[in-house]
Amino acid sequence: MTNDTRGADGARGRRRAAVLGAALGGCALVAASTSPAAAVPAGHGHGLSYVALGDSYTSGPAIPAQVDANCARSDQNYPSLLAARLGATAFKDVSCAGATTDEMWKEQGTNGPQLDALGRDTDLVTVQIGGNDVGFGPIISTCARLASQDPAGDPCERSYTASGYDELALTVLRTAPKIDRVLRAVHARAPHARVLLVGYPDLLPDDGSGCFPSVPFAAKDFPYLRDTEKRLNLMLRLVAAWNRAEYVDTYGPTVGHDMCKAPADRWIEPLRPAAPAAPAHPNARGEAAMAQAVQERLEEGRGHDRG
Repeated sequence: MTNDTRGADGARGRRRAAVLGAALGGCALVAASTSPAAAVPAGHGHGLSYVALGDSYTSGPAIPAQVDANCARSDQNYPSLLAARLGATAFKDVSCAGATTDEMWKEQGTNGPQLDALGRDTDLVTVQIGGNDVGFGPIISTCARLASQDPAGDPCERSYTASGYDELALTVLRTAPKIDRVLRAVHARAPHARVLLVGYPDLLPDDGSGCFPSVPFAAKDFPYLRDTEKRLNLMLRLVAAWNRAEYVDTYGPTVGHDMCKAPADRWIEPLRPAAPAAPAHPNARGEAAMAQAVQERLEEGRGHDRG
């Protein structure tokens, strides 16, 4: 373990696990307080230096124009849009499709360890990670495969809870220390930066309704998967609060634009995309919506002491 990830002692870790477990167990979607927000970073005499870390929800696979084939990175993803709006004079987007928290420290094809993009002169960092650690891809594949067994029921939920506990809820809980480690490393390498942890947008109808066969899940699995994503976002919110980072809610602003909506209204593409985007990922409008959510979170720091 490197110095920049060494931190919480055992007692603090146990306290955090207990609090997180209680919150996620009830899926209590409550706002956690964070450290007071600062204004949009103004730079340190060198203009604004912005670094974006993340996975495919950040990189924007299949959205034109693709500027990095290895990472399926678009120049219309939310970091690129945000950098232009903020007038960043130094901008590094090292987000990469398929990234897990491990890729913060490891090479991913031609993409170096994402944390290496940070420096003491970095003013702003956005991080969107955890979906692949939880297993977005395998979860979607499993639920789609099982749907035919009981289209009106909940075969996917039954599968993930057959052991007597919710395997996905446990996986979310086990991902929390990984996010914690990432944020501590970000602070260590960019000690003066404002750090924003970006949540995941609304993928499925918030009211729990389904849209088979456009999204081929069994009817009663839609609310289960919706709640799993909410648990993930709640975990991210709590871990951000513990690590002097600010959580950006992209779920709320994208409700009503999930992958079940008509092509004109959706910001997340279904498993067979109609607009340029990866399956079950934001399209260009989804990336723009996330850019707006991050920008609004940054602007809240102007004259506001709230998280």
